[in-house]
Amino acid sequence: MEHGSFRKAGRALDIEESAISRRIRDMEDELGASLFQRHAGGVRLTIAGERFLGPARKALRHIDTGASDVAAVGRSEEGHVRVGVFSSLASGFLFDLLRQFGRLHPNVRVDPIEGNPAEHVAAVRTLNLDVAFITGTKTWDDCETEHLWCERVFVVLPDDHPLAVKAEIGWPDLTAERFIVSDVAPGQEVHDFLVAHLSDLGSHPDIQSHQVGRDNMLSLVAVGRGITLTSEATIVAKFPRIAYRELKGEVLPFSMVWSTRNDNPACRRLLSMAREIGWRPQTPADAR
Repeated sequence: MEHGSFRKAGRALDIEESAISRRIRDMEDELGASLFQRHAGGVRLTIAGERFLGPARKALRHIDTGASDVAAVGRSEEGHVRVGVFSSLASGFLFDLLRQFGRLHPNVRVDPIEGNPAEHVAAVRTLNLDVAFITGTKTWDDCETEHLWCERVFVVLPDDHPLAVKAEIGWPDLTAERFIVSDVAPGQEVHDFLVAHLSDLGSHPDIQSHQVGRDNMLSLVAVGRGITLTSEATIVAKFPRIAYRELKGEVLPFSMVWSTRNDNPACRRLLSMAREIGWRPQTPADAR
């Protein structure tokens, strides 16, 4: 009613007067009551129109707020992304990705969730995860997969271990060693990796599993309970009496896995950024 006539309202909204009049008439027909009294000088509200105006304005304010909120999510100014991780966040690709994404989208909540590849892929399929970053390059049913980066493999051993004097370690150096792994991710993958490579050398590796997390696993290494393997991203974390030595010729590929059914705008931004900062696949020679 700010303009007093359909002609002035149409001019303000850049809409034909006849279109406004027709839409008002259609609404009055649907409501079963006249909202405006027409007169030579313009229009004025009826009693029904006065009662309708307050709730209508309130509804429009809610629509405007909702539209602004949705637009903010679409621009990734706000939102929530659930990210399955299988590599360390201490350094490397995932550290760089999440730091850059956080700088550009500070109001988007990012939840990193640890787990093994099979668990992550199952969660991606059911949309309980938006994206997962896991080892390997295999394809998964009902998912998209893209290889993004590689990490070198390191042996973790006590700093007074005889192998600690070597700049890098080969598989033949490890055939007589006792290994320890965690019973949570990535313990099973480390176990399978050891068995696959040492079996090729005719060795049946001695591998013990412990119900501890990564920090306590490294403490067990430090006190001499065994040695273990880790990926490149973790070695920036320094622990007393621990040495990291590169395992010659071994590189782990990492991929991101997501579902095309996922319509989370913030996730799409994260996928695009991951592609931008991902680097070409490395060979063992490149990693050295």
